Amino acid sequence: QVQLVESGGGLVQPGGSLRLSCAASGSAFTTYTIYWYRQAPGKDRELVAGISKSGDVTNGVDSVKGRFTISRDNGKNMVYLQMNSLKPEDTAVYFCNARGGPRGGTANYWGQGTRVTVSS
Repeated sequence: QVQLVESGGGLVQPGGSLRLSCAASGSAFTTYTIYWYRQAPGKDRELVAGISKSGDVTNGVDSVKGRFTISRDNGKNMVYLQMNSLKPEDTAVYFCNARGGPRGGTANYWGQGTRVTVSS
C-alpha cells in the first residue's frame, strides 16, 4: 500500500511559480507511475503530467506545456511539479496519483490534494 501526501500549494500572483511535492510512504515506490491531476471548481479532473519509475514523462493538458515540469526522486520517494508562469486558469486542487505496483500490479492510490490559487 502507498500513502500519498501533497504539499506546496497556496496563493500566488499571476506569473508566479510554485513547486508542489508529493511524498509517498509505503513500499515499492519505484514500481509506481506517478501522476499529477488537477480539478478546478465545477470542472472535471484532468491530467497534468505523469512520470514513470525510469523518468519517462507523460504529458497531460496542452495548457501547461512549457510551463510545468514533473520530476521524481526515487531515493526520497518524492515527486515534484514545478509550475512556472502561473495563470488564473491554473487555479485548482492538485492531486497526486500512484498507479501500478510490484509484479505488474494495478493498484491506484490518491492523495488528499493541495489547493493552488492564482490571483492578484
